[in-house]
Parts: sequence; C-alpha cells; structure tokens
Amino acid sequence: MADLSNFPITSRWPAQNPDVIQLYSLATPNGVKISIALEELGLPYEAHLISFDTVDQKSPEFVSLNPNGRIPAIIDPNGPDGKPIGLFESGAILIYLAEKTGKLIPADAAGRYETIAWVMFQMGGVGPMFGQFGHFFKYAAAKVANNSYPVERYRDEAKRLLGVLEERLSSRQWIMGDEYTIADIATFPWVRGVDVFYGGKDVLELEKFPAVMDWVARAYARPASEKGWKVPSKG
Repeated sequence: MADLSNFPITSRWPAQNPDVIQLYSLATPNGVKISIALEELGLPYEAHLISFDTVDQKSPEFVSLNPNGRIPAIIDPNGPDGKPIGLFESGAILIYLAEKTGKLIPADAAGRYETIAWVMFQMGGVGPMFGQFGHFFKYAAAKVANNSYPVERYRDEAKRLLGVLEERLSSRQWIMGDEYTIADIATFPWVRGVDVFYGGKDVLELEKFPAVMDWVARAYARPASEKGWKVPSKG
C-alpha cells in the first residue's frame, strides 16, 4: 500500500485507497477537466471535495499541495520512477495523465506539441477570459451596474476566442482533427460552462458559433464527460 503521509493534505482529506490517484477538486470548468480525463483514461481515482463555501482551497493542507490555492490538484501514488507525485494546474495535470498513459495525445512529436499549444490556448486565453466575463456578468453584476466596461471588455474577448475555435472546428470533429485529445477536454467545459454556470449564452451570442456548439455537444455526450462533470459530488 502506498505511503502518502508525506503529503499534509491527506491529514485533512484521508485517502481511503492510497494506491489510486487522489483528486482534490470541485465541479467547476477547471475542476471537471481532470475528472473527465480520468474517466476517459479509465484510471482509478478517489475524489475529495474542495469546497469554496468553506474556503478549503486556502487551507494550509490544500496549499501544501498547491501553493497557489486553486483547484484542481492530484496525488499520483504511482508517479515517475514509481514514487508518489503531487501536481497542480489543470493543464499540467492533463499533460501528465496523457503522457503517463500514452492516450488523449498524439504519439508523433509534431501532433503532441500542437495539442499542448491548444491546451495552453485554453489555459492562457479561454479560461481566464471566460472566467472574468462570468465574474463581472454574474457574480459582480451589482458592483459594476453603473460601469459597463468590465462586462463589455471580457464579453468581446470571449467572443473573439470563440471565433478562433469556430474557425478551427469548422472542418474538423475535434480540435486536433479525428482524435479526441486533452485539448478538447481542457476547453469544452469552459465553453459549456459559460452558459451552464454563468448564464451567458445570449450575451455571447453562442448561436453564432455553430461548429463550436456542435463540438461541445459531442464532447459532453461522451459517457466519461457526463460522469466526470459531476465529480466530486457535493452530496
């Protein structure tokens, strides 16, 4: 049985089965990336709920695994050289899991790097910009009621990014073509979430991006997506 005692986070969220991947997350657009990937890969894992309501992500135990205090994070008891490894940042975790299994990423070097580039597109563009849009449009709406600039700024940037995706997906099934990859898993939860979590469908005019919306529907219809979207359960 793996010894995870060197990870302080396990003192607050004990591992029931320390021999499987430990996922510390919440069902947000960032969090579900990893649960969806784990489901796609068929890797056994144990999910621990990191509740924003009680600011778990800022607790000393969680910060010991992710100094940035953001979900998701994982511990893999079977890391490089067979030793446990802790990881944070969803893009890094996706790349790690893909390379660990040899799945969800092209085998050829050129395809691999292109996939990683699209993961970085999500990490550096789609995630932050959609997140800021959602913050000002929904959660801080009262604070900016007399100032339309924040919503307009992030609305316009979100639509620009959707346009990039629309062009990419206009003639292909997945971001990398015929192969479903971590680039899709990184990105589609944010596009679906901008409506499901933020109610921004009409403001962002999502109907003007039909290729993107068809792609989101295909991605979410995958059994791993439907299951991973609800992990970890709040109940």
